[in-house]
Amino acid sequence: MPGAGTWRSAGRTDTGKLRPRNEDAFLDCPQQGLWAVADGMGGYAGGDVASQLIVANLAALPPHPDLKERSRAVRQCLRWTNRRLSQELTLTAEQHPAIIGSTVVALLLEGDRGTCIWAGDSRCYLWRGRRLYQLSKDHSLQQQLISKQHLSIDEAGAHPAAKALTRAVGAAPELTLEVLELDVHPGDRFLLCSDGLYQDLSGQALGHGLGLASPRMTLEYLFERVLHGAARDNLTAVVIGQ
Repeated sequence: MPGAGTWRSAGRTDTGKLRPRNEDAFLDCPQQGLWAVADGMGGYAGGDVASQLIVANLAALPPHPDLKERSRAVRQCLRWTNRRLSQELTLTAEQHPAIIGSTVVALLLEGDRGTCIWAGDSRCYLWRGRRLYQLSKDHSLQQQLISKQHLSIDEAGAHPAAKALTRAVGAAPELTLEVLELDVHPGDRFLLCSDGLYQDLSGQALGHGLGLASPRMTLEYLFERVLHGAARDNLTAVVIGQ
């Protein structure tokens, strides 16, 4: 089974073709078995501040002896960051208070176990046995309409506020994180990404990219596909494999 130091990974971010600045950030830290993607909330002042603060705080975490302790430390770090963003870092835009928020998806790996922690619509995918699995479930109005009102993806996507987030770091005084624990198999490959990447790619394209020989080749393929199109949003991804 994969052990400490056996994971290879690579990360990349791009502003895309329409946005004036990049509000995404990522963490690629294989020596600690920790990776993350954060996507600053578009349309709000300080989205880049929020995503960069999340990544910096996660990167500064001290080593912990086991996966359970590391998972607890990541959750505490994100909740502390949420309090700081929602209480201390409120900026003003034309004298009106503004939300400073960001999605986050983090992956921790230790031996044959893994933990995914997230809030918002940045995603974690698993490529296993030539099949693609979406491990995270979006915290968005669209997903809420699908889950609770049983609308189809197209019906929910037609809602004018479909992309509105129902959870994000900095969006509310208390942060509710979702946690998924999983067994890790030899040959597994993981993709963490912001919606700017996956919204322009089919599951087939994601799977083809994850089946390539190295994390860097995967990134090159996926980014080339998105940047060849409209690339309306910032796009960020981290790929983790053995």
